[in-house]
Amino acid sequence: PFSQEIIMSLHKFIPASFIIVWLSLAQIVFAQDDVKIEPTKITDQIYMLTGQGGNLGLFIGQDGTFLIDDQFAPLTEKIMSAIKSVGGDSPKFLINTHYHGDHTGGNENFGKQGTLIFSHDNVRDRLANGFFIREFSMKGEPMSPAGLPVVTFSEDISFHLNGDKVHAIHIPHSHTDGDSIIHFSSANVIHAGDVIFSGFFPFIDVSHGGSIKGMITGVKKILALSDENTQIIPGHGPLTNAAELGNYLEMLETAYERLRKLKAEGKTAQEAIEAKPLADLEEEWGDGIFTGDKWIEIIYSGV
Repeated sequence: PFSQEIIMSLHKFIPASFIIVWLSLAQIVFAQDDVKIEPTKITDQIYMLTGQGGNLGLFIGQDGTFLIDDQFAPLTEKIMSAIKSVGGDSPKFLINTHYHGDHTGGNENFGKQGTLIFSHDNVRDRLANGFFIREFSMKGEPMSPAGLPVVTFSEDISFHLNGDKVHAIHIPHSHTDGDSIIHFSSANVIHAGDVIFSGFFPFIDVSHGGSIKGMITGVKKILALSDENTQIIPGHGPLTNAAELGNYLEMLETAYERLRKLKAEGKTAQEAIEAKPLADLEEEWGDGIFTGDKWIEIIYSGV
């Protein structure tokens, strides 16, 4: 059997069309020993950490270390080493931007060491009860109490620490039904979670409340909080900014309008794929996780 961490990690590195094939293999070589957690300095107190899975956010200061997401359980020690390398310590607070395993896999490790975990209500529910991601034929077992968020919120929550106001804002029905973005007001930095896949078609978890229209609304919310100097940490991909996010929004809106029209005409997902409505977007946006055809297959029921 494949662990949650292994399966969820595949969607960062391997085209989605390959995932189901790989799941049928008897064995898979998966070496997390080779993963490096790399800190990228954004301000004197805020870093983006990359490794395997979703991008982490790190906020350090005299009031304690604040961590955004935690990738996979086997990487916790490496994440801690990276945190200490830039002057942080064991996280006082951890917030999950959503429930997927490449963002919550380290929860149990951090919870056991005393980190207080926060999330939207729906994230805790999903982690506590287990889930099934239809697109990847993946079952997630319920998480142990040690890894569950202790404090949850329905709309937003604010943290006042390290000289800044950190505002977590729920973005409904976007990537999932439980996504949050994290806004550092004074630092002018936003961790966007998986509302943003920087440079490629995003995975949208339709079976758990996600939709392309909600993604569009979420991106507009992020842009409303941004100016030309805002630095934006995406859930996946390189650090981005408002200008690049405008291009991402244009892609989402173009795709939505074309797919909405096909759906209004009564086209099935397969018929929509055959119409090739995203062919002109492929070169710029189709070289990450999904081809245009696969992306339509995944998101069409949520249009």
